Amino acid sequence: MPNSKPSLSLFTGAGGLDLGLESAGFAVSLCIELDTDARATISKNISDWKLSEPGDILVLEPQELALQSGLGPGDIALISAGPPCQPFSKSSYWAHEPRKMKDERASTIRRTLEVIDYFQPDAILIENVRGLTYTNKNEGYLEIQRGLRLINEKHKTAYELQCLTLDAAKFGVPQHRERSILVAHRLGKLLSVPETHQTNRIDPVNDLPFCPNTWDAIGHIAPTNLAELELTGKWADLIPSIPEGSNYLYHTERGDGVELFGHRTKFWSFLLKLAKARQSWTIQASPGPATGPFHWDNRRLSVGEAAALQTFPDGFLFEGNYRSQLKQIGNAVPPGLGFVLGCALLDQWFDSPKVQANKFIPPLKSSIPEPEVVRAVPGKYLQNVGPKAAHPGHGLGPGATRRIVNSQKTRKTSNNPAA
Repeated sequence: MPNSKPSLSLFTGAGGLDLGLESAGFAVSLCIELDTDARATISKNISDWKLSEPGDILVLEPQELALQSGLGPGDIALISAGPPCQPFSKSSYWAHEPRKMKDERASTIRRTLEVIDYFQPDAILIENVRGLTYTNKNEGYLEIQRGLRLINEKHKTAYELQCLTLDAAKFGVPQHRERSILVAHRLGKLLSVPETHQTNRIDPVNDLPFCPNTWDAIGHIAPTNLAELELTGKWADLIPSIPEGSNYLYHTERGDGVELFGHRTKFWSFLLKLAKARQSWTIQASPGPATGPFHWDNRRLSVGEAAALQTFPDGFLFEGNYRSQLKQIGNAVPPGLGFVLGCALLDQWFDSPKVQANKFIPPLKSSIPEPEVVRAVPGKYLQNVGPKAAHPGHGLGPGATRRIVNSQKTRKTSNNPAA
């Protein structure tokens, strides 16, 4: 692309973020990615992206990245990064005694700062789960802030960390995927929130424009490997008794099914099913047998369907087995959101206005089929029907009780070294 701005991609994964950034006008000079299957996916689909050797950023010094990319300090317009999110995910947030910056994966943040320190790019974009910035659990965010402050003191730059919390669904992606987008400019410029996606389809309930939905994205896909997509596990036969767009809550005291579970006693994704007329919920990277979202045909999503909900282009192929391919897709930034972010950066920080439409967003279909028929609850589950206790409320559940007890034990031990 003429006049493209050079970028360096850290933790590229399958390339979702960078596909969008490149389409907006950035040129990927080098990709650093450790996962073997993800590297193979990039090589298969994007032959002109150069992969670093080796792929481990903790082994590669910034000077080696300069040699491999052919770029030095001051040459890079953008460093994009998506450090491993596990230390900052919701499951880690609810760990008994989280110490995220002691997690070896959090060392990737420190290496990211070292790369920024060396190259001093015009702009920085770091994507992660919302847990990165949770109050009192934001060690990773504070680490980045401290690192940029030291870089500013050293190089007389003015990086000012800014956090945008964005839901991909508001920007045309047919999937609710809320993430923290951290950005900073070398001269201290601030970024305005990008414009949301607008369509002519109006939601009659909210009188607001409808973005593309699940049917728009995957209604045309007919998987051929249905045997591989069959549901397994204890609750597999219960899923057909849950309506489109609902989850286990349907079978609670406050739902319209039978009372099999306590209200709000499970994760939202438990037995979660897609609805044709709504946007998908977040595609999981490593789902369990009862973790949705599941297809309205009462099966797992195919790789092609999951990729389409993430707005990967048609024909984009993933390497590895089913679990590895789904992990690459679930860990990715939707290319459609990457394009929106790239356009915002180029428009506001590089005086390069957007000149094209977002090619990753699926077109709206003219009609949506009726929801699938809900089946009866199989007899083997009916023996479990009966009153169930609901979750007692925020901070009162068994997990919270466990954390309080463990915290008290820790304080008692620290106050009594002889114990």
